[in-house]
Amino acid sequence: MFLEERQEAILNLLSRDGKVRVKDLSEMFKVTEDCIRKDLGALEKQGKLKRTYGGAVVRRENLHMLEVSKHRNTDVEAKRRIAQAAVKLIHEKDMVFLDISTSNLAIAELLVKTDRDMTVVTNMIDILVVLARNPKIRLVFAGGKINKSRDGFWGGMTLDFISRLKPDIAFVGAVGVDVKENSVSTYDIEDGINKAAIVRVSKRAYVVAEARKLSSDGNYNYTSLDTLSGLITDSKPAEDICEAAEDYGVEIILP
Repeated sequence: MFLEERQEAILNLLSRDGKVRVKDLSEMFKVTEDCIRKDLGALEKQGKLKRTYGGAVVRRENLHMLEVSKHRNTDVEAKRRIAQAAVKLIHEKDMVFLDISTSNLAIAELLVKTDRDMTVVTNMIDILVVLARNPKIRLVFAGGKINKSRDGFWGGMTLDFISRLKPDIAFVGAVGVDVKENSVSTYDIEDGINKAAIVRVSKRAYVVAEARKLSSDGNYNYTSLDTLSGLITDSKPAEDICEAAEDYGVEIILP
């Protein structure tokens, strides 16, 4: 087997299992452990994995998708499935908080078609526009300083308003969810501070995140998974992630 073929096979194994061990790879490919270490070193330099003691793990991505307007049309089916699962958790007469998130926009697009009695609080402009079409939904807008991508509000005024609320249920978006490290992240610090406040004041708080975000990271960890009522995603994660979530007492909710 050529070097390139062996390295490609290593990446395939890593994609399937999430981690590889030097000893196992050495036996599998019938080469020395030193040879495998060199392979892993080369692949790490290419940004394709992260070396660990005795092996390597999947390299978590930082996607830098900053503007909501640029990715509201990505993963549309995944967000629709997440929204369907989320709406089932809302009770009659609930106060619901939907923060800045395209998954939350998908939730709003389902809620606007219902006739349930509820109050929705949001700091996202697109959600406000969607839900304004349903006169039965009581809308409350959390204003403040408009953010850089002009899709909602955050800052001191927004935070002060959020801190006075007691929502029955909240759904917050995320850029990355690292179940094994017990962290949920976003990009902007002010956005993260708002999200953390929403989680803190809400009776039930759920992170809504497509399955791909379980291998992505933002730049600011705004909460830990064990502060949440659950994680809503579109497809079942790998078994080791499910086990880690169970250890933290976090329910993974699927459509």
